[in-house]
Amino acid sequence: MKRSDKEIEYLLKSIDVSDRKFFIISPDFKILTVNRYTSEQHNHDVIGKLCHETFYECSSPCKGCPAVGVVETFMPALREKQYDKKSFKWESCQFSYPIIEDKKIGALVLLDFERPGSMAVEEELKRSNAFFRNLISSSIDGVIATNMKGKILIFNDAAAEISGISVREALSGMDIRSIYPDDVARGIMEKLRSEDYGGKGKLKSYRMDVTRDDGKTIPILLNAALVYEGEREVASIGFFHDMSEELKMKSDLEKTHVQLLQAEKMSALGKLSAGVAHQLNNPLGGITLFAKLLLEEYDLEEAAQDDLKRILLDAERCRDTVKELLEFARQTSHIIQPHNINKAILRTLFLLENQSLFQNVKIIKDLSEDLPDVPVDMQQMNHVFMNIILNAAQAMEGHGTLNITTGIVDNQDKAFIKISDTGPGIPEDVLPQIFDPFFTTKDEGQGTGLGLSMVYGIIQDHKGNISVKSTVGEGTTFNIELPLKYKNHEGENSGEQY
Repeated sequence: MKRSDKEIEYLLKSIDVSDRKFFIISPDFKILTVNRYTSEQHNHDVIGKLCHETFYECSSPCKGCPAVGVVETFMPALREKQYDKKSFKWESCQFSYPIIEDKKIGALVLLDFERPGSMAVEEELKRSNAFFRNLISSSIDGVIATNMKGKILIFNDAAAEISGISVREALSGMDIRSIYPDDVARGIMEKLRSEDYGGKGKLKSYRMDVTRDDGKTIPILLNAALVYEGEREVASIGFFHDMSEELKMKSDLEKTHVQLLQAEKMSALGKLSAGVAHQLNNPLGGITLFAKLLLEEYDLEEAAQDDLKRILLDAERCRDTVKELLEFARQTSHIIQPHNINKAILRTLFLLENQSLFQNVKIIKDLSEDLPDVPVDMQQMNHVFMNIILNAAQAMEGHGTLNITTGIVDNQDKAFIKISDTGPGIPEDVLPQIFDPFFTTKDEGQGTGLGLSMVYGIIQDHKGNISVKSTVGEGTTFNIELPLKYKNHEGENSGEQY
């Protein structure tokens, strides 16, 4: 029967528009041609390849392949479609028939088609697979599954974000050892096969670090499992939870807890200090008054006068301590107004640098000319600068370098003051206590231990922050940050009395 060109065209089009697999192979199973659907399903480049390798990933003709029967019998053959529970795939339902040329099989036609009952099952399976893929893809944790050789089979968007490797790259044949080192992968497999980490085949809440290609290290909480086929290990799957935000939040909470404890200490001591100061003021006034009367009204021996002068000197020292306590307890009124911080620092240095303690101290000033006025109580800030600078000079025992720097904190509405010395540094076990009231490393009688506590309280009252870094043998740096806009407890702007 001779067909017209139009008939042939329609036949070819009808095959091409079909959404079922249609292909023609040679007797030695090489693909000769395929319809459009088959070509699109297998990346187009299939001509000349073996059908069982290309379509079904088999090293030899598929079990039950109808084409084998056609080659043997020269008769059409049919294989029913069955679902493989192990591979979670449908075995291809194929019909094959020969193309005879000169009493020989020149080629074989193979078709994949559905029976009405199985089509609904196939569609349901497709929907289930699509839901599964969406579920994995949408997970906020990284999901990675591999076969037992380490080839990545599942790799979702969260895994890409954690590892820095694209989904396409990971699924293009990448080995899991490309994400973390071979020894780490081996260690995880050993734990999965142990009974000690959640039971055999499971690994629960395992902490590890993943290093991205850009060098960034991501802290991970890993839950993993082995996938079994009977008793045989066939795959592994891991759920990678990025702990960066949680660890940062935990760190911030710990810092806040420390600050709250410090504020609580300051509040308790403030109340105590106010009471003690008032109770001491009256007897100290009496001691001073009567000591002066004795000196003025009686003609005493020189030794007795010296003793009274010593009493007056010690009483004055006690008054200074009481004054510090009152200042610490905030019994006076203060006003926050914009001030030039650089001028305040220079004024403090002017008062100090000519003293003998500073004769062999080199002072380096790097004060920003662009620093705007900062809302502060200047009397209190003078106290802050005086205290820290004097402490630095005393720590260096009058020999060393003092660096004072001011500027604007990057991308923040804050000013910073950094005061560094080249003294002996503060031991690590002492550092957390330096802002505690009455804590001092000075010899008895050389300090009350209230100076840095008051400094801390003043900076907190200004809605600022103070921190310290120190290395033994190298020196100590105090860093103060103050907001450029201040609001009091009622939300009013700077300049208001509080």
